[in-house]
Amino acid sequence: MGACEAGHAETVRAHPPADPARSSAQAIQTALAAEHAAVYGYGVLGARLRGTLEQVAKTYWDAHRAQRDKLVSILSVQPVAAAAGYRLPVKVTNARSAARLAAALEDDLVPAYVGLAGASAADLRVFAADSAERSMARSAKWRSSAGVGAPSEAFPGLPSADLSPRPEPGE
Repeated sequence: MGACEAGHAETVRAHPPADPARSSAQAIQTALAAEHAAVYGYGVLGARLRGTLEQVAKTYWDAHRAQRDKLVSILSVQPVAAAAGYRLPVKVTNARSAARLAAALEDDLVPAYVGLAGASAADLRVFAADSAERSMARSAKWRSSAGVGAPSEAFPGLPSADLSPRPEPGE
């Protein structure tokens, strides 16, 4: 039994844990980069919307700007800068394609916030979970406006390896 414990201890020592502050900072930077892209994308798609959808897009654009600013405020390192332009996954030509782009932008935010949900600080985990949930809700609204179905993943943003069944003890 002692040899078994020694073997486990050696396995643990061979892979030291990541620095929580550094991994949290990287996860914040990833979420910040996704928010930069969302702010840019909402600026593009807003030009193709009118009426209620235009107001919804403006509200969400403001929310993403606030999220971006919140992420910058909690970083203790130089924040990742926004790019001058982004390659958007949907060409916006009308209101329907604008809604599809908005859904795609929101979908892209989910994995960024899921990555932040593993932060060591409880307030960051809550912030990340809330942000991922809000992005999925906004994506669902935009998908409905675009006439597009729900994403195929049950838990968007989680690696597929994390979704596979876990072995039962004794297997």
